Amino acid sequence: MRQSTRVARRATAVELGAAVHRHKPLSRAGALERLFTMAFRGLVYPQIWEDPVVDLAALNLRPEDRVIAIASGGCNVLSYLIADPAKITAVDLNGAHVALGKLKLCALRFLPDYAAFHRFFAEARSRDNIAAYDALLRDRLDPVSRAYWDGRDLFGRRRIELFARNFYRYGLLGWFIGSGHALARLNGVDPAKMLEAKTLEQQRDLFERHLAPIFERKWLKWLMGQPASLYGLGIPPAQYRALSSDSPEGIGAVLRQRLERLACGFDLQSNYFAWQAFGRRYASGPDASLPPYLQRGNFQTLRARADRIDYRQASVTALLGDSPAQSFDAYVLLDAQDWMNDSDLDALWAQITRTARPGARVIFRTAADERLLPGRVSADTLRAWRYEEERSRALGAADRSSIYGAFHLYTLIG
Repeated sequence: MRQSTRVARRATAVELGAAVHRHKPLSRAGALERLFTMAFRGLVYPQIWEDPVVDLAALNLRPEDRVIAIASGGCNVLSYLIADPAKITAVDLNGAHVALGKLKLCALRFLPDYAAFHRFFAEARSRDNIAAYDALLRDRLDPVSRAYWDGRDLFGRRRIELFARNFYRYGLLGWFIGSGHALARLNGVDPAKMLEAKTLEQQRDLFERHLAPIFERKWLKWLMGQPASLYGLGIPPAQYRALSSDSPEGIGAVLRQRLERLACGFDLQSNYFAWQAFGRRYASGPDASLPPYLQRGNFQTLRARADRIDYRQASVTALLGDSPAQSFDAYVLLDAQDWMNDSDLDALWAQITRTARPGARVIFRTAADERLLPGRVSADTLRAWRYEEERSRALGAADRSSIYGAFHLYTLIG
């Protein structure tokens, strides 16, 4: 089992290095890239930060559709099952994300009821979850995933015990949000105050009084100017540069605008992304906003369709390269293309075009408000696709996670 874990970690390191490393190790840019890949090898996203409701509206999935999606925290992959696609291939470079996705699938199949599933992944802070893992899930997991969750931290605790201590406070993103809260409180600001708002007007007032002023602090301006400061958001150096260029006022103005949209752009009572950002948890109660896969009304449907998801640890381009022509109808790339150079982008889209069925859809997000592909991907390849610009803008405006510059939808012509 330890051998399986070492192999998975080595695969994560190799794939991440291929995706991120662009400069010589001893250069400043190269050192930053390697620091990022070191940080990214473990669990990064306990929760995915792309809105699945927007994804489903864009993809318009049909019962015969076959989907390939970057998995990340697995929330969206599971949520897509609501639309009844024939098959979902979930792919990720990060072995921890694959282990998390397989744990969610196992729990969906073998936990006794919705209450147990909700306690495990919505509340994620009960010793009962550990007992359920040992009794019902552990021996049903594949060896690599079982080795991951049985693996121990520096204090000798098994990783699965994160689900007894609020799982969403951990992983690289959880630590990043927690550090942000700690720094804010040291400067007299409590982000959790945002959750006291009952109306959009109150949200605006609380943001202007409690959060906006901190962006004027010199220490925060300095911190935001360091590329490594955003590694906790899963933003590598290349994506940091794109994000910085999204405003003439620099990275601080961009981050302030994104946080303002998260705090003020949507009703907090219907935005679970805001609860994670400001409360470091999901809301409780019968009307709490939750990802679709955690909603009571979807539980039995997802349980019946759980065997349609196949997890793979690989790059999307490599997996597509091993797939037959015309084998997929929908592609979900998250923001992974922000990491890629021109050669990588061109190779990816060549494989997407080769494997796409008639009418296929591709969705992705970019940190900056940019088209990304024109001038970087072969013109011959792009001529096969139609960019749905108006629809993309509308869907991007509806994305409750609020952290991206743009949402993009491409449709195969013909």
